[in-house]
Amino acid sequence: MFIYDSVQKIKREFISQEDGKVSLYVCGPTVYDDAHLGHAKSALVFDLLSRVLSANEYEVTYARNITDIDDKIIKKAAETNKSIKEITDFYTQAYHEEMSKLGVARPSIEPKATESLEAMFELIQKLLDNNHAYKTSSGDIYFDTSSDIDYLKLSHRVQDESEKLQRVESSSEKKNSADFALWKSVHDDSVSFDSPFGKGRPGWHTECSAMIEKHLAKKEAKFAVDIHGGGADLLFPHHENEAAQTRCATNHTLANYWMHNGFVNIDGEKMSKSLGNSFFLRDALKVYDGEVLRFYLLGTHYRANFNFNEEDLLNSKKRLDKIYRLKKRLFGLTHENQKTAFGDELLKTLSDDLNISASLALIDEMISVANEKLDSDAKAKEFKKETLSNLAYIEKVLGFGVKNPYEYFQQGVDEETKAKINSLILKRAEAKKAKDFATSDAIRDEILTYGVNIMDTAQGTLWEKI
Repeated sequence: MFIYDSVQKIKREFISQEDGKVSLYVCGPTVYDDAHLGHAKSALVFDLLSRVLSANEYEVTYARNITDIDDKIIKKAAETNKSIKEITDFYTQAYHEEMSKLGVARPSIEPKATESLEAMFELIQKLLDNNHAYKTSSGDIYFDTSSDIDYLKLSHRVQDESEKLQRVESSSEKKNSADFALWKSVHDDSVSFDSPFGKGRPGWHTECSAMIEKHLAKKEAKFAVDIHGGGADLLFPHHENEAAQTRCATNHTLANYWMHNGFVNIDGEKMSKSLGNSFFLRDALKVYDGEVLRFYLLGTHYRANFNFNEEDLLNSKKRLDKIYRLKKRLFGLTHENQKTAFGDELLKTLSDDLNISASLALIDEMISVANEKLDSDAKAKEFKKETLSNLAYIEKVLGFGVKNPYEYFQQGVDEETKAKINSLILKRAEAKKAKDFATSDAIRDEILTYGVNIMDTAQGTLWEKI
C-alpha cells in the first residue's frame, strides 16, 4: 500500500509500526454549527482510507475527535440563550446522523475535549517542566516556539515580517510572534475549567495532542500514530503546533504519515462562511440521497480541490445508477462472497493512495462486461455469482451499492406517496388472488398515475420511479 505523505510531499510505501495494526487519528468537527460539505469530504476520505486498510487485513484503530470546547461554541450559546451542553449535544447528534446518511462508519474512538482535560493538564505540565512553555503574568500559558528547533518543518512555512508583527501585537506578553496558547486564563464569569494552572480554557491545538497521547500513543513507540489526517487547511497552524507539542513533551514524533484532503469549493470559489457560500450538508441531504452525495464527493481524488456543482453531481449519479441497474438484473439471487480477480485489482488501485479514478474506471469496465455477458447468456449461473461477489466487494470497500436496487430507484418519491403506492400494491395483490382482474387492472392504472413502473417478480411486485 502507498500513501502520499503531505509533509514529505512524496508517495511512500505504507509500513505500520506494529505488524497488522494501524493507528489513525483525524481531526473532527467543532460542534457549534451544522456540518458543511468540507466536513463531509474529510469524513468520507478517511472512512474510505479505513475501509481500504481493513481490506488489506490491517486491524484499524481509528480516532476522530469532537471539539466541544471552543470560543465559537461559547458565542453560539450566548446568542441562542442555551447551555454549552445543549449546543454541543445537538450538533454532535446532527453530525452523527448526517455522516450515517453518507455511509460513514463511526470511528473506533471518538474522544471529546471535555472528557480529555486531565490529559491536557499533563501535556501542558510536561512542556512547562521541559522549558518548552511559559506562563504569563495574566495566567496564560504559551508554547515557546523558539525552544523547538524543528518548528515549521512540518508545514515548510516561512513567516514574513508583517505576519510576525501582527502576531506580536496580539499579545504583549508573548516571547515570540509565533508562540501559541496552551492554556487561556479566564478572569470573568465566562466558561472556564479548573486546572492546576488556574481557571481557564485549553488552546485548540492542545486538545488533539493530548487526545492522541491518551488514546493512541504507546510509550516506547517512535510515532504516536501511524497516520494523522485532516483537511488541507489544518496543516498550518493546527498540525504544525500539534507536532511541536508532542515532540517536545514526549519521546516520540506525532505521526509517521500525514494525509490532507483538498478544499471543497462551490462553483469554483473556496467554501467560506465569511463569503456567504457555505453549503450545509443538511440542505444537500434534503435534495439528494446520502449515497449519491457519497459517490459524488469521493469521485475526485482526495488531495484535489473539489468544485461542487449540481450538474456534475447529476452526471455522477448516472454513473452510480449503472451499479444499481446491474444489481437489479441480479436481484433476488443468492451467493457466497468469493475472491475475484476484479476484487484484487480494485483493492490494488485503491491501495495506490486511494486512486479513485482508476477504481471507478475498473468498475465501469466490470459493469459493461457483465451486462454484455448477461445479454448473451441469461443463465450464466457461475458468472452471476462472480458478478454478485464483485458488487458485494464494491459495497464493502467503497460503500457504493448498499441499498435494495428497487428502493434506490424510488428516490424522489416522498414518503406519503410511497405509502400510498405500497398500499395500492397490496390491494392489487388481493384482487389478483381473488381473480378479480378488472379491479387488479384498475389499481395498476392508478399506480401508474404516480409516475412509476411496476414489475411482478418472484420477489413480489416491485416499483420504481420513471
